[in-house]
Formats: sequence, C-alpha cells, structure tokens
Amino acid sequence: MYRNIFDTHAHYTDHAFDEDRDELLHSLPDKGVRYVMLAGCDVEDSKACAALADRYDYIYAAAGVHPENLENLPSDWLSQLRRLAEENPKIRAIGEIGLDYHYEGYDADRQKEVFIAQLRLAKELDLPVILHVRDAVGDAMEILRKYRPKGVMHCYSGSAETAKEVLALGLHISLTGVLTFKNARKAIEVLELVPTDRFMFETDCPYMAPVPFRGKRCDSSLIAHTAERAAEIKGMDTQEMLNACCETGMKLFGITE
Repeated sequence: MYRNIFDTHAHYTDHAFDEDRDELLHSLPDKGVRYVMLAGCDVEDSKACAALADRYDYIYAAAGVHPENLENLPSDWLSQLRRLAEENPKIRAIGEIGLDYHYEGYDADRQKEVFIAQLRLAKELDLPVILHVRDAVGDAMEILRKYRPKGVMHCYSGSAETAKEVLALGLHISLTGVLTFKNARKAIEVLELVPTDRFMFETDCPYMAPVPFRGKRCDSSLIAHTAERAAEIKGMDTQEMLNACCETGMKLFGITE
C-alpha cells in the first residue's frame, strides 16, 4: 500500500457521497491518504467544504465561486468569501475560480469580473488560487499574466506549450485520472515537462476516476493508480513520486506537520 497521497482537488460535498460520506472519509487515511483539499464551487458550497474540513484533521478547504455558478450569486458574495477565509484556519486557498466557455450562453465579461475579484482577494489574503480553465485559455492567460497569482492549474487539459507558460508564471499543474486513459497523449506530454516540485495529483472526485475504475465514482485512494502511471512516465518509483507531490502540495497550501 502506498502512503503520502495528497488529493489536491476533491468535491466530497457532492451529492454522489451523500449515502456514505463519513464512512468513506473515515477510511481514507487507512488507504494511504495523508491530505485532501476540498474545492468550493459557490458561497454555500465553500461553507460546506469548510465545515467538512473542520471535522477531519487531514482535510483542508478552498473557498471560491466556480465560473459556471454565477447565476444566483448573492450581492455580498465576495465579502462572504473573505469572511469565511479569514475566520477559518482550514481554508488554505481561493478556489475553484477561473473561466469556462464550454457551454453555450456563457457571459465572458461576468466570468472575467468574478475571476479578477477573486484573484484580488487571494492576493490580499496571501492565499494561493485553484484555477479552473476550460475552453478559455487565451482570456485566462491574459488575466493570469496581469495578476500573477500563486496557485495551481487544476485538471490541466491544455497543450504542452501553454503548460510551459503556466510554469513560467510560477504556477503549479495538477492532473487527474485522465493520465491513465488511452487518449491521454496531451496529459503525458505535459507531465513529461513538469518538474515534480511543480506537479500535484488530484481526483476532482467524484469525477475522473482512473483506469480500471473509469466511469465509476472516484475517491482519493484511487490516486494510487494515477501515481503508478505518472511514475512510469517520469521514470520514478511510485512512492517517491507520491512523496514529492505531497511535499509540493504542503508547501503550496501552507500545511505543516
């Protein structure tokens, strides 16, 4: 069994875990999971993430508004996020935040406005950001060049060329179980160029389960399969890879023993 698994992006507040959430979360440390970072999708979800993190020593949380969750945003959403982050020591990042132009009907201007406001909040609070960018690389990179946050590009799906610029901006890159898929050529190219001190594992659970669990509900323990594939690509020992990525995550999110 592996140890030092750090799942740097999980959604255990998702309804997919309603039936066995506590049973599962109690079991993960015995499966080698050392830390989990929960990502908030809106104000209420961020509060739920913080509450869940308060109940488990090994779980931390990020507070943020996802670019697809802007429709019913309360007028005081930003002050609520600020207060939540300032008052809860388990919140170690602002996220997940960014741009998502994948579905028709998106409001690019509104997404940029909310994204920039959260980047500014992260700077003011000296917190890293967890970035979500889908089908919006051009606009996102333009904003990131200007604001230069510390943080991680989660569930990275871009090109190796863009990854080089992401790294040049000082950001980290994390990959999911997609790395184990047959069509993972882009993810493999990215992993080959990312140094281990800038790379992290994540599940994005309940989604993105690695092979041989593809299509099933994912949880943090399944990172072991992604790590085996990543270690093979990097020519490293799997446990050595997990150790390095855990250390990288701890540094980024300010977690000390």
